[in-house]
Amino acid sequence: MASRPIEDYALLSNCRTAALVSSEGSIDWLCLPRYDSPSTFGALLGTEENGAWSLRPTDAAATVTRAYDGDTFILVTTWTTATGEVEVIDLIARGVGRVDVLREVRGIRGSVEMGMEVRIRFGYSTALPWVRRIDGDTGQALLAIAGPDAVIVRGRPRLEAVDNAHRATFTVAAGEQVPISLTWYPSHRNTPDRLDHAVAVADTRAWWTDWASRWEHRGPYRDAVERSLLVLRALTHEGTGGIVAAATTSLPEQPGGPRNWDYRYVWLRDAALTLQALADHGYNEEVAHWRSWLLRAIAGDPGDVQILYGLAGERYLPERELHSFPGYAESLPVRVGNGAVDQYQADVIGEVMVALHVARENGHGDLENAWPLQRALLGFLEENWQRPDQGIWEIRGDALFFTHSRVMLWAAFDRGVAAIEQFGAEGPVDTWRTLRDTLRAEIDEKGVDPERGCFVQHYGSAEVDASLLILPQVGFCAADDPRMLATVAAIESDLLHHGLAQRYRTEAGVDGLPPGENPFLACSFWLAHQYAESGRLGDALALMDRLVGLSNDVGLLAEEVDPLTGHHWGNIPQALSHLALVQAADAIGRAEARL
Repeated sequence: MASRPIEDYALLSNCRTAALVSSEGSIDWLCLPRYDSPSTFGALLGTEENGAWSLRPTDAAATVTRAYDGDTFILVTTWTTATGEVEVIDLIARGVGRVDVLREVRGIRGSVEMGMEVRIRFGYSTALPWVRRIDGDTGQALLAIAGPDAVIVRGRPRLEAVDNAHRATFTVAAGEQVPISLTWYPSHRNTPDRLDHAVAVADTRAWWTDWASRWEHRGPYRDAVERSLLVLRALTHEGTGGIVAAATTSLPEQPGGPRNWDYRYVWLRDAALTLQALADHGYNEEVAHWRSWLLRAIAGDPGDVQILYGLAGERYLPERELHSFPGYAESLPVRVGNGAVDQYQADVIGEVMVALHVARENGHGDLENAWPLQRALLGFLEENWQRPDQGIWEIRGDALFFTHSRVMLWAAFDRGVAAIEQFGAEGPVDTWRTLRDTLRAEIDEKGVDPERGCFVQHYGSAEVDASLLILPQVGFCAADDPRMLATVAAIESDLLHHGLAQRYRTEAGVDGLPPGENPFLACSFWLAHQYAESGRLGDALALMDRLVGLSNDVGLLAEEVDPLTGHHWGNIPQALSHLALVQAADAIGRAEARL
């Protein structure tokens, strides 16, 4: 099959793993039992031969619409055919020790013939399971086992083996309900009982609805902000508190290109920014949960701090290529793990310090437990603040003195000083003040282009970088500082591609990779944020309207977008895109309140 557009996919989540469902009714991506586990359905990165679960009318001319059931990740897909109409209800039930993917066909009017095909491929499409039919209390079922993984498929449709797949055809009349379940469990354990389908759906709906009801937002773009906060929760592991950067791996930043990365891990930077977005909207429990994750993950020698970790704080995440997939739209390589785990990125500790400071200011602080770790991190920076780094974009070229990284070092020491002055923490405040002031003087001297008067991507360069839009957000300068206004003008001149912002000019050769990528959505949200804070509210609203309009039909955003076609590129849903949306909407709300 040809790869479907990335924006064609909707997300299911139980806050432990996630599935992607196409508008054609196929679950093409599902890793079991965690976000970062090997895939069971991997057609997203190849074809149905890499694993998929399709459920749709047999009528090829059927029309389809879909939406989430209120403030949940229960997907309702409505199919209309010449003979009738049905709804397919998809969700992943909440639970521990097993994963239950539930699908239910509900007859609305007339009758509709449905087709179902299940292709299970464990271990990133390397393990074809042994499948057998078994009898149970609820009738016949299919049991598939390979190595540590077992899956049981239950439901009325009788699946028959055809060419390493299992298929069924059945008819659903108005008023009928046909529940189907797929349950993963460790193969060494006994087969679990089937869930009560109706109870599981009701419980899932109630949990998501209750979570959404606790949010606080009085500004504009309410629906987009709420769905984005839901996405951030859907990417947060309920057991560990780790927040993955996206639900997928190796979706390319441009078709056929090599910029295909695994984002199913916890980046300290992205997670810290997510923490701020959740804290700003009243989610205290999630803030505390992530802070506990942080204290566990980076415990030990501050010199061993990594920029990313596994969901439970795992440190060993070597990058490797998989040859069992042909790649999304034949874009290779397909990667798991991430080589950036070995990089030094100087900004990361700054983001952590800023996030914990925001949490304290919002009343979610935990000075006694978190401060010893923060003090140790600052001690590490005292010894390493003069090192070049790979920067926020994880360049695979030479380490440099990136202006954004230098500013985040400044922010780290600044928040360390603030913790002492505002919250009574203890530490070498005079040393931190000196380092903070030294960094500011250095940035003022080396981080500004003398001709254009704008901040630069890295020392010694005349290039700009969209990450410079963050400088006012962390308090290094005002949004209307002349240097920031000059930076915005340079970004508009050098980085806008059909009105949307790219991260930097890839043709400048700084990242050690072939040039070419699409505009990065978070960068455009940062630009809207900057417009709002610097008095350009009309421009902020125009850009924000366009960006929100690029969300797919169920409100999801990937990493990048083609501004000419609207097609999404990169991993989906991208936490950074959604949290930048939330923060831009908040900035616009503040600007409107000032009028």
